[in-house]
Amino acid sequence: MLRQMSEGDPGAGDELLAAVYDQLRILARHRLLVNAGSTLQPTELVHEAWLKLGGGGEKTPAWENRRHFFGAAARAMRNILVDHARRGGAAKRGGGRAPVELGSILDLAADPVPEVVLALDESLETLRASFPEEAEVVMLRFFAGLSVAETAATLQISVRQMERHWEFARAWLFDAISGGK
Repeated sequence: MLRQMSEGDPGAGDELLAAVYDQLRILARHRLLVNAGSTLQPTELVHEAWLKLGGGGEKTPAWENRRHFFGAAARAMRNILVDHARRGGAAKRGGGRAPVELGSILDLAADPVPEVVLALDESLETLRASFPEEAEVVMLRFFAGLSVAETAATLQISVRQMERHWEFARAWLFDAISGGK
C-alpha cells in the first residue's frame, strides 16, 4: 500500500488509512487521556497527522518502507503534540512552563503531559545529533506508540538491540531533562 500510494494510486491512500486508522486512534486516545483539560481530540490528532503525512493530497511522499512511514508518522504526531502543548502553555502561563516531574520522564511511553512533551522535544533534538538510532527509537516508541517488538521490526534490528537503544535513550533523556542532577 505504501508503494502504491507513493506511485500515485488514488485508492491506496484510502486503503492505508483504513488499515492503520483504528491503531492510530487507540494510540491518540491513550496519548490524550492523561491530559483531561486538553481540547485536542483523538480523531483530530489522527486526521491532522494523516494530513501532515500527505494523505489525500495531490503530492504524496514516496514511502520507501514501513520504517520510513512510521518514522514520518511519529514526527507528525510529535509536531502536533508539541505545537498543542506550546499553545496551551502560552495560553495558561504567559509562555512560562511548570516544573517537570522527573518521575514522569522515567517511562517515556506514559503520561504525555504538555510539560513532558516540551521537555522531551527539546532534549530529543540534542540526542539525535549524537545518537540518531536511539532518537529514532524514542520517536517510534513515544510518538508513534509502537511496542518493543514493532519498533524492532520497523527498524529491522533485534529486539535486544532495540531494548538497549531504548534503555540508553531513556537514561540519556532523564539526565538531559533533569539537568544532570
